[in-house]
Amino acid sequence: MKPTAQQGSNLRNHILLFSILVITNFFVGGMVGLERTLLPLIAEADFGITSSVAVLSFIATFGLTKASVNFFAGSLSDHWGRVRVLQIGWVIAIPIPLILMFADHWYWILFANFLLGVSQAMCWSMTVVMKVDIAGDKQRGLAIGLNEFAGYGGVAVIAFVTGLIATDYGLRPEPFYVGLVLVIIGLLLSTIVKDTRCHTGNNNQSMSEDCDQDTSQVNVQSSIEKPLPLYEVFKKATWNDAGLSTASIAGLVTNLKDGMLWGLLPIYLLSQDMSLAQIATIVAIYPIVWSTAQLIFGPLSDKVGRKLIIAGGMFTQAGGLFVFVIWNNYTGYIVAAGLVGLGTAMVYPTLLALVSDLSGVSWRASALGIYRFWRDLGYAIGAISTGLLADALDIPTSISVVSVLAMIAGLTVSIRVQK
Repeated sequence: MKPTAQQGSNLRNHILLFSILVITNFFVGGMVGLERTLLPLIAEADFGITSSVAVLSFIATFGLTKASVNFFAGSLSDHWGRVRVLQIGWVIAIPIPLILMFADHWYWILFANFLLGVSQAMCWSMTVVMKVDIAGDKQRGLAIGLNEFAGYGGVAVIAFVTGLIATDYGLRPEPFYVGLVLVIIGLLLSTIVKDTRCHTGNNNQSMSEDCDQDTSQVNVQSSIEKPLPLYEVFKKATWNDAGLSTASIAGLVTNLKDGMLWGLLPIYLLSQDMSLAQIATIVAIYPIVWSTAQLIFGPLSDKVGRKLIIAGGMFTQAGGLFVFVIWNNYTGYIVAAGLVGLGTAMVYPTLLALVSDLSGVSWRASALGIYRFWRDLGYAIGAISTGLLADALDIPTSISVVSVLAMIAGLTVSIRVQK
């Protein structure tokens, strides 16, 4: 669906605020990157966990928590202000690196991932919502593309860096010192950004005292639009609205795939005699391509519409997963990681932009939160279901099944989403 050409704030008018938010999300993503390469390996090496379901339990904990908090994050930000939610999210992240360094039982790792889920839901949701607030309709895909580029750039860089540190110093504690730096910088950045609720023009919201009051280009439609109750938005995003519910399905399958790769890919690559440095490279290439290609597909969707890019992205993810199964060497895994990253880049900012297109200004933050609830629930569903399948059969079978699910989601987008 092509975005409508309504008046909206121009990013050039708020370039400093927008730039700070982009940088902030690099550090938000970096907190996920801390675990991306190492935690599945730590589960086996330090805690003796060999069951795929048990290993993936940390991802299920993260996904369930993040999805649940996402559900309310947008609504909370309408009442508390975007910046306050962002700051609370960073405060919750403070103990995470310390727990990962010194945990002596797997339950502590699960607790750290509970905290990570809460923190990510608050911080990442706010960077998305704040950019949408100030971007306006014509630049929404660009704004979200830059946000996701920064976030998954952080995932990729920190996943690679922690893998290299682990190669020289071991799995713990040295790689997680990076996390302390991320938290400190993230907290500092959250104290200098201004709230963006005023850019929605919603007269039913009380403005934060530190809100940037330059509202000259606010969409005037929002001042007369009636907010929707959260349960009404939930129904729209889950089954009533074809476009919103299909976005939720595609997002869920995308993160189901990501949850599987997060937990099983390092273990699978280790079983294929890949070195720790090779594993770190393959694991990092996926989010690197994911991150950088969003700079293309987010803005492109503003020009050509959302449907073609989203459907193509689901099919590309499916193809990349299939390559992981059939091309079993280092080169093949590099190609597979690149394809999966490319497909994810096509859908990630574009789905967020589609949800923004299809929702009213006064309930857009809630719609984004509910979409992110379903999308991030995919982490938990993927971790549990693919872990069970890997234990019962093997990891390549799990990867193949998720490839089929991605193709089905692509067909669903092709049928149900308007151009």
